[in-house]
Amino acid sequence: MSDERVLLAHGAGGKMSQQLIERVFKKKWTNHALEPLLDAAVLSLPGKHIAVTTDSFVITPIFFPGGDIGKLAVAGTVNDLIAIGAVPLYLAAAFIIEEGFKIADLEALADSMAQTASQAGVKLVTGDTKVVERGSADGIFITTTGVGFMPLGIEYQPQRIEPGDKVILTGNAGDHGLAILAQREGLSFTTPVVSDCRPLIRLGEVTRAYGPAIKCLRDPTRGGVATVLNELAQQSGTCFHIRERDIPIAPAVRGACEMLGMDPLYLANEGKMVIIVSSDAASQVLTALRQIPEAADAALIGEVKAEPRGMVVLKTEIGAERILGMLEGEHLPRIC
Repeated sequence: MSDERVLLAHGAGGKMSQQLIERVFKKKWTNHALEPLLDAAVLSLPGKHIAVTTDSFVITPIFFPGGDIGKLAVAGTVNDLIAIGAVPLYLAAAFIIEEGFKIADLEALADSMAQTASQAGVKLVTGDTKVVERGSADGIFITTTGVGFMPLGIEYQPQRIEPGDKVILTGNAGDHGLAILAQREGLSFTTPVVSDCRPLIRLGEVTRAYGPAIKCLRDPTRGGVATVLNELAQQSGTCFHIRERDIPIAPAVRGACEMLGMDPLYLANEGKMVIIVSSDAASQVLTALRQIPEAADAALIGEVKAEPRGMVVLKTEIGAERILGMLEGEHLPRIC
C-alpha cells in the first residue's frame, strides 16, 4: 500500500501543485466545466452563462500591511472571476475558527470583507461558520465562493493564445509575497513594502471593452509571474519571450529580494493580472489600463512566439537568454 503523503510544496502553486491536481482532483472529477482548469468554471444555463469559483485562505499573519485575511478572501475570489472575463455578482463565505479566537478580530475581518465587497460591487449572500478545538487550526481559515455572469463575446482561454500576441503585466511584481514575508519574519525596510491585495473590478471593465482582442487573463498569485507564464505557455503550446528590463518591480522589493536571495518573479501578487492581447490592440489596451489606479504601472513585458513550445525564455538585462522555469517545491507557504 502506498504511503505517500501531502507535502507543503503540494500547496505552493508550482509543479507539485499541478501534479497533485492532475492526479487526484482532475482525474476523479472530470467534466466539461472542470477540464480547462481555469480560475473559475463557466456553466451553461438555459439562455445564460454563469461563472463559479471557490478558494480557501489560510494566510499567516492574518493582518498584514495593505490588508487582512478577510479582504484577501473577497478580493481573491472576485479576481478569479475577473480573470475569466466574468462580471462578479455574489459571494458565499465559510469560516473555520479556532476556539479562543478574539471576537474583536472576527468583527474586524467581517468589516473588512464588507468594505471590500462594496468596493467590488458584489454581495456576500451566504456563509457558514465552524469552530474547532484549540490547537486544531491556526486562528481562522476562510473559504469564499463567487458567482458571476459571462457577457456575450468574452472568451478568455489559453487555447486562443497564438504567436505574435503581446504580454502585459498590470503592475509591480512580488509586492504581496514580500510584504507577508517581512511581516512574518519581522523584517523592516527603509521603504515599507505593502501588499497589493485589492479587487480588480475596473481592470475587468477595461479588458472586457476590448472583446476578442483579449486572449487570456491570469492572476499571478502563488508561484508568481514566472509560474503563471509557464502555465500559459504549456496550455497554449506556445513560447513566451519576456524582457527582464521591462518587468515592473518596486525598488524596495527589488532591493529586498537581492538581499534575501529571492526572485521577485516567483513571489505572490494579489492585485495584478498577466494579460495576453492581440498585437494590433496591445498599445491601446496598455494605454487604457494605465488610466486606472490599480494598473498605473502596467507594462508590455514580452511577446508570444511559436518555439520552443511550452517554455518561457527570459532575456536578461545584460542581453543573455535563460529559461524561466516553473516554481519548484515550496517558496513561501501560507501567503494566501
